[in-house]
Amino acid sequence: MTSSKTTQLIVHSKDGTPLHIISSDQYPTWLDKQPQQVKNWLTTTNFNGKGHSIIPNTEGALDQVILVSNDIESYWLCGDLVNQLPAGHYHLAADTTLSKVAAFSWGLGAYKFDRYKQNDKQYPVLTIDNAQLVDECQKLVRSVSLVRDLVNTPAADMMPQHLGETMTALAEEFGANINQIIGDELLEQNYPTIHMVGRASANQPRLIDLTWGDENAPKVTLVGKGVCFDSGGLDLKPGAGMRLMKKDMGGAAHVIGLAHQIMASNLPIRLRVLVPAVENAVSDNAFRPGDVIKTRKGLTVEIDNTDAEGRLVLCDALAEANNDKPELMIDFATLTGAMRIALGTELPGFFSNDDAVAAAMTESGLAVQDPIWRMPLHKPYLELTGSDIADIANCAKTPFGGAITAALYLEAFVDDDISWSHFDVMAWNNRQLPGRPIGGEAFGIRAVFDYLQNRFGQ
Repeated sequence: MTSSKTTQLIVHSKDGTPLHIISSDQYPTWLDKQPQQVKNWLTTTNFNGKGHSIIPNTEGALDQVILVSNDIESYWLCGDLVNQLPAGHYHLAADTTLSKVAAFSWGLGAYKFDRYKQNDKQYPVLTIDNAQLVDECQKLVRSVSLVRDLVNTPAADMMPQHLGETMTALAEEFGANINQIIGDELLEQNYPTIHMVGRASANQPRLIDLTWGDENAPKVTLVGKGVCFDSGGLDLKPGAGMRLMKKDMGGAAHVIGLAHQIMASNLPIRLRVLVPAVENAVSDNAFRPGDVIKTRKGLTVEIDNTDAEGRLVLCDALAEANNDKPELMIDFATLTGAMRIALGTELPGFFSNDDAVAAAMTESGLAVQDPIWRMPLHKPYLELTGSDIADIANCAKTPFGGAITAALYLEAFVDDDISWSHFDVMAWNNRQLPGRPIGGEAFGIRAVFDYLQNRFGQ
């Protein structure tokens, strides 16, 4: 039940078994109004006013379903329900807000990454008599499911060329332009750090560049870390640390999913998406600790640790993104374990050089229940990335404040007059929650899209 299928479970129709969603405090009032048959059924089945109940008619056929919750505005309201009901159509007649969160959680609750595993389960379908709302929810569910699909796909089938194919398909779907700079072309066109990190792999490194929208519209540039597998390079990761490194292209997955939502919604912006895509492999030509490289921006970088490769591929892409002078530049990356220590795996941290943008994005995150947490760009810590022989090192001299020093490294490659925000995300659910299975996950893209829609939407 991957991204191509989840949207089929939310349709515009009036048909189906009635589904009633009731707040816990209103349940006693609702129950008082029910016929004795319904009261008897709920009593006999020991329904205590929590969760769902499937209520039959006098002939034993399905008559209605109730879902009682103490938070009927939760975006994960139906995340479990869709897996608990028998196949069939269920009609929700409710207000727009309730219908939206129910449809969103219904679609994502049914998500299963079944590309390599047979899944014959028949899922229930939610019907809502509001075509515009159904269309909106289908787009949102597909965008989030797309992120999950990309992150969940094993590295053997999600290398730089596969990311290129994914973005090419997206460009064809929405009439965008796409260009790829591949292999040694990266050196010819001055993207040395992307080439350096990816050159040891048989899967050629590349910079994937997608543009869409009216050239005269406000410019928004998204940059996503596309490290399709991270062995750590010569500073090799231990086995446990390498096990989930198929997800190290999660930043690329996030900007691809966000780009899908932007283009599907026809947001009036000039969108550019830059994905530096590499595999950080080990070979006789792998880059080494102690090497110094001159970046696209002209700054020289000393390699302290080859496992801090994400910021290396991002810095050339950020330097290129400066050239358009976008009104807004946002990057996503699975960058540091330090951020996970600071905020855990389920709350994405972000940095921004623009207080107004940071505040508005945080507010958007709360509005759509996609919380994000701003972290400080504490400038004195930049000294920790100093080098005796280069302008900057790719790692700080201490592990403390690692997410901050990584963000400060990236900021050094962003022009001072550009509004820039950097998201450091997990891209993975470590535990199962309603609507959120273990595996690849999108964090923060709904918050960012809501902000973009509020700022640039018509």
